Amino acid sequence: MASRKTKKKEGGGLRAQRASSNVFSNFEQTQIQEFKEAFTLMDQNRDGFIDKEDLKDTYASLGKTNVKDEELDAMLKEASGPINFTMFLNMFGAKLTGTDAEETILNAFKMLDPEGKGSVNKDYIKRLLMSQADKMTAEEVDQMFQFATIDAAGNLDYKALSYVLTHGEEKEE
Repeated sequence: MASRKTKKKEGGGLRAQRASSNVFSNFEQTQIQEFKEAFTLMDQNRDGFIDKEDLKDTYASLGKTNVKDEELDAMLKEASGPINFTMFLNMFGAKLTGTDAEETILNAFKMLDPEGKGSVNKDYIKRLLMSQADKMTAEEVDQMFQFATIDAAGNLDYKALSYVLTHGEEKEE
């Protein structure tokens, strides 16, 4: 019995299989479906694997035709083997697992603050949140603003808001 356990560990097959099947439990069903759609779009030749030609074709379909082979090779090397759908999910899972929520929110706000002031006009943010992607209602935006520091000029301190969103309400000092 001990020799069978040793063989399984040495071969790594069972362990890799177990790790890859667990990746599905890291995502909701709707997320898995979205990843599957993205995978299918990238798997241009429909062979069940994403390879260098698939990446080239995907970039070309997005209008970028001058992608260097070195860039494509670097992308493919991020995977520990051929990129089938399970590997694709594993790669996204690894990327998303290491993401700091506060840093992600800050980076999103920083895109709206090219001068790096640390604040963004609240009316501009409100318009964006109510018109883009997962649209928020005016009530939801106003509720968020209750936790935000807004100066007399109407600028929202997004660093403080990011902290509150990820750590809870700021402590009064």
